[in-house]
Amino acid sequence: MKIMLLASVLVVAPQSAGAQSMNAEQFYERATALQKKGVMALFSSDVKLLTNEGKAAGEAARRQRLAAVAAGHKPRYCPPADVHGMDSNEYLKRLSTIPAGERARIDLGEATNRILAAKYPCSG
Repeated sequence: MKIMLLASVLVVAPQSAGAQSMNAEQFYERATALQKKGVMALFSSDVKLLTNEGKAAGEAARRQRLAAVAAGHKPRYCPPADVHGMDSNEYLKRLSTIPAGERARIDLGEATNRILAAKYPCSG
């Protein structure tokens, strides 16, 4: 069953989000545990927390990309103009490819940058 756990993680959306409070491994552990709850996940207070963390990570990655472009540098990722997000299943699957020890050392913003760089590499 597809839970829209991170449905509002619009990694290229221009919305503002607050600072992140957990590393990528903590986020991954909580999100996968929440996914396992299925429909019951909707009643968990973690949904809002994880959604906010995801928004903050997506916004941080977006700001870094736009700052690099504005400064004349190559951004870490280059999404097509029509891309407006990533569903929770894909995001968590891609997050799972970062080794747990590494996820524990990076914040979710850095993990999001890595995920987006792998999905939307910049050409040339």
